[in-house]
Amino acid sequence: MFTEPERLALAGFLAGYTGLTREAYALDLRQYVSWCQQYHIRLFQARRTDIECFAWDMEAHGRARATITRRLCTIAGFYRYTVEEELLEHSPAAHVRRPRLDYESHATGLDRNELGALLVAAGLGHPAEHALIALLALNGLRVSEATGANIEALGVERGHRTLIITRKGRQGRYRWGRTRSATRSSPQPSMLASPCAMSKKPPRTPIRGRRSGTTVPAAASTGMPPI
Repeated sequence: MFTEPERLALAGFLAGYTGLTREAYALDLRQYVSWCQQYHIRLFQARRTDIECFAWDMEAHGRARATITRRLCTIAGFYRYTVEEELLEHSPAAHVRRPRLDYESHATGLDRNELGALLVAAGLGHPAEHALIALLALNGLRVSEATGANIEALGVERGHRTLIITRKGRQGRYRWGRTRSATRSSPQPSMLASPCAMSKKPPRTPIRGRRSGTTVPAAASTGMPPI
């Protein structure tokens, strides 16, 4: 399927990333490699025209512009890595054009009344559900950040409830402060026992984060998926 230099290049490129970023890059490269194999194109023999045809094929199959752009960026990064490692003389993706993106969000979010109704409904349910909704709605956490937090990461900083979370890109950051989620729905460990709330695995060696000029500990990542 791959020559030895191609296999080493794929493994080496992915080894430079971790977590969700690595998973996304692996998916992008898997899609590109599958397309190359379908048209009998060797990974190290691809030309700029081949990569542009891959982009046209994605567009023909209804892929979003953001998806096409991300995959082209991944491909460009991969070939740039091969040039840096002297596996190729030049990158075939260096001058590939990418779709223009509309950075204005068209997503429909909750208004103030709808958000209030959601918090009220959550407050009538299980305390863990209320705590989760409060973290998402009032503190702006991602779902993965809230559900991936540790019970042991709950603490108190200068009289305020705190929570140490793992941010996107393996960067820890203090997030839970003087908000409604901290004062009215601060969960105890027993409240966070459901599978969708908090994991039991304690954080590893802390790094440092900041909030309002005060340095506080922040959790590091909890591991790297296999290549």
